[in-house]
Amino acid sequence: MRMTAALWAVVAGLAAFHPALAAPAPAFPWSAPATTQVVTEDRRFMSGDTELSGTLILPRSARPVAAVVVTHSASSPLRGASLYDHLKTALPALGVAVFVYDRRGSGQSGTKTAGDFAVLADDAIAAAQSLKGDPRIDPRRIGTWGLSQGGWISPLAASRSTDIAFVIAVSAPVVTADVQMLFSSTNHLRANGHSQAEIDQMTATRKAVDDYMRGTASREAAQKMIDAAKTQPWFKYTYMGETIRDRAVSGWRREIENDPLKNLSAVTVPTLVLYGADDAVVPVAVSVERLKAVAAQMPKLTVHSIAGADHAMQMSADQKISLDPKHDGTERPDSSEYMAILAGWLALNGFVTG
Repeated sequence: MRMTAALWAVVAGLAAFHPALAAPAPAFPWSAPATTQVVTEDRRFMSGDTELSGTLILPRSARPVAAVVVTHSASSPLRGASLYDHLKTALPALGVAVFVYDRRGSGQSGTKTAGDFAVLADDAIAAAQSLKGDPRIDPRRIGTWGLSQGGWISPLAASRSTDIAFVIAVSAPVVTADVQMLFSSTNHLRANGHSQAEIDQMTATRKAVDDYMRGTASREAAQKMIDAAKTQPWFKYTYMGETIRDRAVSGWRREIENDPLKNLSAVTVPTLVLYGADDAVVPVAVSVERLKAVAAQMPKLTVHSIAGADHAMQMSADQKISLDPKHDGTERPDSSEYMAILAGWLALNGFVTG
């Protein structure tokens, strides 16, 4: 489940990549021409009856290149989010195109919001299919990258379509959404100085809502718990609504019924799962143990934990700040190990264009 030759592979891959000439005029009289020349194009595509809008960042190359379709974290639905900037910069230098789009219901992507993970996975599949007809992109080397919720969606897309050639899942909890959110909310409260009594109240509130969603408790009892909690200063760290939706139409019910391990186990293409060892949002230790249980049945699975990295592959972020909701959507991955492992794995599996 660990790579040994990845860094050597990326060195070889980078050395072999020679983009086509046709450099633009230098920005300054003393500027040297950049080795990697990049084309940036806005594109629209259909997913079912919804039109989605995105941006393709494509390295100029004499041969068709691999491409990565970005699936979104819950707090970064727009193509311009800082979370995706490292992909736009680093992957084209490897000869890999990046396609990032506004999630449905956000930015310029339609007005219909996502119903569940399957809808978002189908959007990623539609994005990949929209790239297949581009002669500059190798249709056999289109994969997905997703962080957090996107790390659930990426393997789900690959399990639903043969158009996905590889999967990169970052900070993807291999537990159900209710388990992950209880872990996350507990750490949010602790990092911001809340007492064990407050953590216990939060836990009881979350479990009351989840029990209603499973059909083992009443909606009225769950709403009573929410009403008592919503005025508390810690409630913002739970990411819960103040009104409980009918379980028959609730997106949260569909989320907690989805086991990401089942989706991952159904993936047969090369798959890289990356975790930050200091992630306070995802139960990494439990997730890694669950992956070990299926590793024998998934020979193309690689799992790697990044020392010192948090949920967004940041090394520099203070934990209290990174767990404050007002900073959601501002994450900037800066772990060198994360970037080295990502680049090395892409090269090792033949997705770097030489």
